[in-house]
Amino acid sequence: MTDPASLADPAVLYATEGAVALITLNRPQALNSFTRQMHRELWAALDRAEADAQVRALVVTGAGRGFCAGADLSEFDFSPGPGLVERADPGPLIDQAFNPTARRLLQLRMPTVAAVNGVAAGAGASLAMSCDMAVAAPGASFIQAFSKIGLVPDAGSSWLLVQKLGLARAMGLALTGDKLPAAQAREWGLIWDVADEPVAAGMALAQRLAALPTRALVATRQLMREGVTRTLHQQLDAERDMQSALGRTHDYFEGVAAFLEKRPAAFKGE
Repeated sequence: MTDPASLADPAVLYATEGAVALITLNRPQALNSFTRQMHRELWAALDRAEADAQVRALVVTGAGRGFCAGADLSEFDFSPGPGLVERADPGPLIDQAFNPTARRLLQLRMPTVAAVNGVAAGAGASLAMSCDMAVAAPGASFIQAFSKIGLVPDAGSSWLLVQKLGLARAMGLALTGDKLPAAQAREWGLIWDVADEPVAAGMALAQRLAALPTRALVATRQLMREGVTRTLHQQLDAERDMQSALGRTHDYFEGVAAFLEKRPAAFKGE
């Protein structure tokens, strides 16, 4: 059952610092595991960030000692009786909540950073991987816990994990459900860095990204993610088309002018 305290407190917190929005998953008593309400509040926070023209980068973190423990299994009805299979089916929840969340993060108009303050398990690991970059606390870990409950990686993990780690490592983590500590996650390339204060480090990184040409960063993300589905010749054409589109932006002309004039560029994200 839902913790009564969670009804009074928002499941997602939103704040801004300069050009960076900070979204905090706020169910620490449940290691920030996802309920349907948390998904809805997260979508509202993402809408808020996208609607704010001043926001040019975003950080996602968790309250308390965990980043996100995946789905809150208490939302499923496992009580014996008629319709048990239908009531316990995870498919509708994935379709209606987790997949929209993953797609929103992957397609956001700004670069995103995950500040992984603790365990990121199941769809919580997917959430971190859906961000463009990730910084984790030394004690944080990433767990593909699905095999231990008879399911498969979801919320994008079966794709993201392979792209980040390669098939052998991704397969090993998914089949065994073993914990991947933060230091090893950095060594393997799952995350960008390990920091004692991951939120502060994540915000600093996001501030750096926010000062860069936003449209170019998002276009780079798109090219790199979509490149795995193209041939080299197709990717060369995609690069050409993207460069041509960006060649019409303010930040392109500003960047070149700043380079030629040997001064810092003043990008607007336009």
